[in-house]
Amino acid sequence: MKFETSQNLHTSQQLKLAPRIIQSMEILQLPIPALEEKIAQELESNFALELDDPDTPEVVQEELGDEDTEFSRLDEFEEESGAEINDMPPAQSSSLQERDAKLDAFSNIKARSESLLETLLQQWSFAEVTNEISDIGSSLIHEIDSDGFITQPEDALLKHVNNELSFKVSKDQLNETFDALHFWLDPPGIASRSLQESLLIQIDTYKQDNPQGWDDVRLLVEQHLEDLIENRIPKISQSTSLSIERIKEAISRMHELTLSPASLIATERVLPVIPDAMIEYDDSSDSYIVGIKEGNLPPLRISKEVEPLIKESKGDEEACQFIQRNVNAARWIIEAVSQRKNTLYRVVKVVADKQRDFFNQGDAFLRPLPMIEVADMLGIHVATVSRAVSDKWVQTPRGIYPLRKFFSSGTGSASDGDMSWEAVKSRLQQIIDDEDKQKPYSDEALASKLREQGIDIARRTVVKYRQQLGIPAARLRKSY
Repeated sequence: MKFETSQNLHTSQQLKLAPRIIQSMEILQLPIPALEEKIAQELESNFALELDDPDTPEVVQEELGDEDTEFSRLDEFEEESGAEINDMPPAQSSSLQERDAKLDAFSNIKARSESLLETLLQQWSFAEVTNEISDIGSSLIHEIDSDGFITQPEDALLKHVNNELSFKVSKDQLNETFDALHFWLDPPGIASRSLQESLLIQIDTYKQDNPQGWDDVRLLVEQHLEDLIENRIPKISQSTSLSIERIKEAISRMHELTLSPASLIATERVLPVIPDAMIEYDDSSDSYIVGIKEGNLPPLRISKEVEPLIKESKGDEEACQFIQRNVNAARWIIEAVSQRKNTLYRVVKVVADKQRDFFNQGDAFLRPLPMIEVADMLGIHVATVSRAVSDKWVQTPRGIYPLRKFFSSGTGSASDGDMSWEAVKSRLQQIIDDEDKQKPYSDEALASKLREQGIDIARRTVVKYRQQLGIPAARLRKSY
């Protein structure tokens, strides 16, 4: 076998995204709260970037007189007031009086909230239990899922705890620890091993304050939970000798319980819903106008301190390059924010024009608007449209909606023209809301009702949309 080395030339095309383009796409995709946080981070890390706040007052320093005049004024003040000058509070410097725009931006960033785990461990630290039970409880708390349950089988859980701790844990100790967790942790029902156990703990807690009516609820949850889930009310009535009215009252009381105890603890940081754009009706022009919201941040600019720094760094090539990199980064983010505003405006303007029927008449008149169609109209890539609408909200005369709601395909209607799938779902929701709950429509009947409105879709499509809307099947919607 012979080995050789050689050189070959060939041409190829490669698409590489410059850091400037990547940053522009990232800025475009951010909603207002995340954008404010991103800009705050850039302000902290880049000295060449600052907020262009027209309300920031300029500090004017007064010229001081000669020393003799100043000292004589101090002497006169001491004689008139009877107080020594050292007793007076120090004057605040002008640098402290001047508001720092960057600090104002940082103060808008919400502090990190405690996680579910941190909250429960904090509660458990106050539990009056033995050291062994305390250690077992801490280990079990780490196994609580996002709904507040510990779902591992007992044998697997016992093995896990024994592997973590330095002492042998018995089943009796494990059960004792669960009892302690249920007593000391809040809200009631957290750290339960099943939904049924959680509901029973919640019921027993409510019974302590108001025993009236909870006995029926406990009976249903303890012995007939599966029948309740399947809406088999007559079967429960036969088994328990309770009247249907009494069962319905117990079911109504069950609405005070929660299926996810952990959801009652505000643990996750959720960005507030702040509209990035607004659509308003203008009477004078009989049209919908668009505005882009700026959030809490004024415009950005290149810092005024950069120019003297450049002059001072002449001859120092490394310092010049450092300053230039920061200036370029500042200029790129300013351009990216401006481009975001322009692109978002153009996209929302198309929505305002194309979805006029929705703004006038409601959800049932939402029209199909594929993103690729919008991209062709604006002369931009469909991925740019997708990023522009991602995680954005728009304020309209009918309320605040996610911007993505207005972009979907659809179907034809014999009576109302083209309709988006969201409009079809709205029609389906309306039919179910108006049905006789004692004789709810089957999925085939729902498809027939939609066909009567000129919307020809299959039964399986009705099932899919019904499930997406969170609407149960007919037998579960039936009331007795």
